[in-house]
Amino acid sequence: MAKVYFEDVQVGQELPSYTIKAGYMELNRFAGANDELIPIHMDPDYAKNVAKLPDVIVMGNLKLAYMCNVLTNWGGDDLWVRKLEVSYRKMDVVNETLTAKAVVKAKRTEGHDHLVDLDLWVENGKGEKTAPGRAVVALPARV
Repeated sequence: MAKVYFEDVQVGQELPSYTIKAGYMELNRFAGANDELIPIHMDPDYAKNVAKLPDVIVMGNLKLAYMCNVLTNWGGDDLWVRKLEVSYRKMDVVNETLTAKAVVKAKRTEGHDHLVDLDLWVENGKGEKTAPGRAVVALPARV
């Protein structure tokens, strides 16, 4: 991955997206790693018949992790996340293809910090933004 410098970032720039099919393996692996063993995220019978959901639903924190993948895949080891917020607006169900995206909204220098403001989100296969968010990251400068 190429190193990203503050000077090279442009307002309106789209970051490379992160797309994944959120299948049972992905959900179960995440649930185990985060001790989030909740039936609506793992058990289709429970999700459909008890919780009355359309199917097993993707964890909000997993969608947040996909957004973090966008940031770290783009900025690499020299990127520092200073602020990150997300709102879970719509449920995504198992086996949906989800895409995390981000776009640069502003950039500024505060003291010695070179900051980039981004809008980021996860969208489903229909193009619906199911988890919009915002981030502020610090990047290295060339000088």
